[in-house]
Amino acid sequence: MTKSTSKTGKQPAPQQKHRRISVADCGRDLLGGVITALVSVPIAMGYAQIAGLPMQYGLYGSVLPIIVFGSLTTSRDFVFGVDAAPAALTGAAIASMGIAAESGQAMAAVPTLTFLVACWLIVFRLCRAGRMVKYISEPVMAGFISGICCTIILMQIPKLYGGVSGTGEAPELIRHIIGELAHFNLPSLLIGLAVIAAITAARRFIPKVPMSVVMMAAGACLTLICDAGQMGIRMLPEVERGFAGISLPWVSDNLDYLNDMLFSSLSIAAVIMAESLLASRSNAVKDGYRLSENRELLAYSAANLASSLVGCCPVNGSVSRTGIVRQFGVRSQLLSVSAAAVMLVILYFAAPLIAYLPVPVLTAIVISALMGACEFQTAIRLYKINRDEFYIFLAAFLGVLILGTVYGVVTGVVLSFFSVVVQAVTPPRSFLGIMKGKYGYHSLKRHKDAVPVKGVILYRFAGNLFFANIDTFENDIRGAVLPDTKAVIVYAAGISHIDTTAADRLEKLIEVLRSQGISFCFAENMGEIEDCLSRYGKTSLIESGCIKATMDEVLSEYGSCP
Repeated sequence: MTKSTSKTGKQPAPQQKHRRISVADCGRDLLGGVITALVSVPIAMGYAQIAGLPMQYGLYGSVLPIIVFGSLTTSRDFVFGVDAAPAALTGAAIASMGIAAESGQAMAAVPTLTFLVACWLIVFRLCRAGRMVKYISEPVMAGFISGICCTIILMQIPKLYGGVSGTGEAPELIRHIIGELAHFNLPSLLIGLAVIAAITAARRFIPKVPMSVVMMAAGACLTLICDAGQMGIRMLPEVERGFAGISLPWVSDNLDYLNDMLFSSLSIAAVIMAESLLASRSNAVKDGYRLSENRELLAYSAANLASSLVGCCPVNGSVSRTGIVRQFGVRSQLLSVSAAAVMLVILYFAAPLIAYLPVPVLTAIVISALMGACEFQTAIRLYKINRDEFYIFLAAFLGVLILGTVYGVVTGVVLSFFSVVVQAVTPPRSFLGIMKGKYGYHSLKRHKDAVPVKGVILYRFAGNLFFANIDTFENDIRGAVLPDTKAVIVYAAGISHIDTTAADRLEKLIEVLRSQGISFCFAENMGEIEDCLSRYGKTSLIESGCIKATMDEVLSEYGSCP
């Protein structure tokens, strides 16, 4: 039986096999949802405050948006919710507009910003912008995320010892940390450091234990036993029972800030798309299934629309929480339904207990989560294997930390493209020779036993020829010419394109060499060079025999074929 083909003659795209979910799988998925909800309670509250909202809105954003995402995504185990990067960008955006955090103005502006993020994500889907993510290098994204996490950590540090969080970039935040020492409370700091130490140790030795949940319970017990409030330790405010009502964010109420919001929401949407797609695609590759980028962007947009309806900040894929639930072998988005259901139970029946949680405990949980999200292990690996990419990581990291999120990512992206250009300008290249007893052509630099072919220059250039590297190509060949040189043969298997500038310069180089009695030709090319020269009207070069099939064919003319 023959395979069916489409009218265009192409094979139809392979379809994913249907996954059977067993009762045991359902149990793991439900457990994963419970763990996700419990871990999300302190983290979502902390990130909501970072975004400029009262902390309970982090819980509201962990119900409806999560169900919407779970019903649309093609990812099996990706966790969505209130997360670090969008929260930090949102908080920075409203601060730059002069809007006070947790004010009535902030509670109107943030949902509008979230609504605009949802709109941008739909635009990205219509433009199929998900394909652009592959052009964001790992060093840029890792440096960007690490810079954001460290910025938020600096914002939160004063809350460990009794102060209030700061705003701005690293220089302003460091001055704020020093200024808040006037409110220093030793018991508060000791509790915060103990929680960070416990979570850090648990992450290494007992990673399957949700230590942030344990620490939250321990903090509540400390309040009941020791009356932490009497020790000068700040407590979280009481949260009312129940779920927030659904209301439409009115853009017209924020017309004064609309231009700023459009730009800020665009950058937030781009970060959500890049970070979430990169992380979910990585999981899909590891688990052996296909992720639909367009469907994912639809899911991200719908989840953010739902978040705006409940008054919350933009939501994003959570790498840290996804890492936790993957340890339990989660296989479906039943985890999202379960997590949302558990969060509803907490909102309706356990919300008053949040008031028993000391501020340094919540702050320490958030800081620990941010420490886990930093990509410094990537920086260490890059430093060992590729210094150029390490410097790109460093530029993106310091750019975010010192200049702000937008300037940081722009710096990293520009440096990434600059690195690509540098690599294209100086591709791998070498002069070749032959070795006694071994067939083929070998680098004279790599192999001490390789010797040049008498009277012939064998040159390998492993990159496309264009305006920025034709000088390198030409100078290498000119510098290698000796008085007895009869021919220049370019091993051109790595050349797939020549631009017009390079073609013109190449023609002049060949004329100069021939005037010296030196022939020139390309060998081992699949026809790309011939196609380019024909397109540019350089047929005389082709007719004069400057393109040969193999190196052996050319060298046999000089009696030097190995």
